[in-house]
Amino acid sequence: MHIECFVLTLKILYIVIFIKYVLYSSAIFFKGEYMQQKNNKIRNIAIIAHVDHGKTTLVDAMLKQSGLFRDNQVVTERLMDNMELERERGITIAAKNCSIKWKGVKINILDTPGHSDFGGEVERALSMVEGVILLVDASEGPLPQTRFVLEKALKNKLKLIVVINKIDRQDARPKEVLDEIYDLLIDLDATEDQLDFPLAYAVGKDGIAVKSLNEKSDNLHILLDMILDSIPGPTYEENKPFQMLVSDLSYSDYLGRLAIGKIINGSTESKNNLVCINEDNILIPLKISKLQVYNGVSITEANRVEAGDIIILSGINDVKIGDTITTEENPESLPRIIVDEPTVFMEFSVNTSPYAGRDGQFVQSKKIKERLYNESLKNVSIKVEEAANSEKYIVKGRGEFQLAILIEMMRREGFELSVSRPQVIFRNINGVKCEPIEYLLINCPEEYSGIVTEKLLRKKGTLINMINKSNGRVRLEFNVPSRALIGYKDEFLTDTHGTGIMNSSFIGYEKYRGDFPARFSGSLVSDRQGKAVAYALGNLEARGKLFIKPGDDVYEGMIIGEYSRDNDLNVNPCKTKKLTNLRAAGKDDAIILAPPIQITLEKAIQFIKEDEMIEITPKVIRLRKTILSAQQRKNN
Repeated sequence: MHIECFVLTLKILYIVIFIKYVLYSSAIFFKGEYMQQKNNKIRNIAIIAHVDHGKTTLVDAMLKQSGLFRDNQVVTERLMDNMELERERGITIAAKNCSIKWKGVKINILDTPGHSDFGGEVERALSMVEGVILLVDASEGPLPQTRFVLEKALKNKLKLIVVINKIDRQDARPKEVLDEIYDLLIDLDATEDQLDFPLAYAVGKDGIAVKSLNEKSDNLHILLDMILDSIPGPTYEENKPFQMLVSDLSYSDYLGRLAIGKIINGSTESKNNLVCINEDNILIPLKISKLQVYNGVSITEANRVEAGDIIILSGINDVKIGDTITTEENPESLPRIIVDEPTVFMEFSVNTSPYAGRDGQFVQSKKIKERLYNESLKNVSIKVEEAANSEKYIVKGRGEFQLAILIEMMRREGFELSVSRPQVIFRNINGVKCEPIEYLLINCPEEYSGIVTEKLLRKKGTLINMINKSNGRVRLEFNVPSRALIGYKDEFLTDTHGTGIMNSSFIGYEKYRGDFPARFSGSLVSDRQGKAVAYALGNLEARGKLFIKPGDDVYEGMIIGEYSRDNDLNVNPCKTKKLTNLRAAGKDDAIILAPPIQITLEKAIQFIKEDEMIEITPKVIRLRKTILSAQQRKNN
């Protein structure tokens, strides 16, 4: 009798344990856990690729074929590139959101930058999606920045769709490119599930996608169906209160600060009272003044929003990227967005040249500080610190190109400022001085590979791979210090006669590799203020390459050209011809000068040395010495 009771008790105990296990593994509410659900009405995807592989063009075709526009509606190209700089340069600078409807499902699409300097944009975009479309050029294949963005996606365990684009190119090699994609995935330690990706071939500009090269198509329906079938809907925990991770910020003149992000759990309605949890876990109360969602390339107001959707919320001013917006009753923060640390910095300061204040609308230190601070709020990879001098600010970023874009935007907004040469950020790791290292990929004609390799080895680079192609070009792979690439692009294009292509991406920190010369030429420096004279410039042409033309304003300490030797030379560009009573042969001959080198912002950043700066105004870009007085420079 006792044995039977004991056996019965054991059976009951096993049944109870089994029921608890089933309830727990099914994620039904049990001991504080919530049931996992999927919102199958929504898909969130990001399109990632290297620069100029066709991301924005593909998004254009998806928007048109989803029925967003009328058949007779005139639509501009590259709809998502709405910044003036993006349209000029043909690149995506800031990640942007849009949405389409396909077979009753809302697809939120995030168009991300392809340049590794804008990696912060990629990282915050990937925090809002469940899957990515990896777009690769059918001729160029995966490039360093393809590797950069793909590595981020794999770390986030996002579902992958691969699209080999531009298969209509004459030099397209889709089969070889597919093998290169597999090699890249294996090199990045992709899982078996990530290696088993859906594949499509496309011609983005024509809006065509096929599953195999033998198929014919006139639309992107295969790709859109692939998104619905392969990318999972966003998951959320049922009965959990509203939680939203702020991944982007914007501003409206009518609504104030706008917080953009994905709803991780729960739902909310307009006019609800919520709280914002900042990085110090301080609760900031807010009331939703307006809720908006993406509808095509525009936004529309919504009274209620649900888990999984990407929304725009207004009603709070003190909010930063990475903050959590949730309910007052159950304030629980989400993991913050983690971005890679900056690797370069530049010094921003007020313009102190004799011509300061002529062109700019914003010239005060306070205005520059406000603009830089606002940029750091919207761009998680930009960091701003005040220097010891109250009128100088240290701006840290991912690369010189990212900082150049920021400077160009400020210039167009009416700012006057001075900036220093970019410098890398060194780190002390376990007592060892370390510097940022980049993976550099070069494609150039074979006859120029020698000079390219020689110069990069001189800059402490290491050649890790070399592939000779059948078309007379060679592919070179290097590991080089980041500081070696500052100012190298123009030199590289000169060495390869404009036929070389170089791309790089940051790979990590290594032990400091030693010093090397940054520039082998000096500067021609004006020794006085005035206007440049043709007679003086004609005599200076033999000294080097000039940056100015007759009639240009100059001042003491301004760099007017590149000296052919490795030291600086103080010159007088305002010198006029002496008047005499004697007439000589050739006295009245016209002075013919070679066209001066046009200084762009990128060229200026690459040219200047540590003791030089760039004067930036809305109308002109000038190079100058940090110390303007020739006598003070001599004493120092």
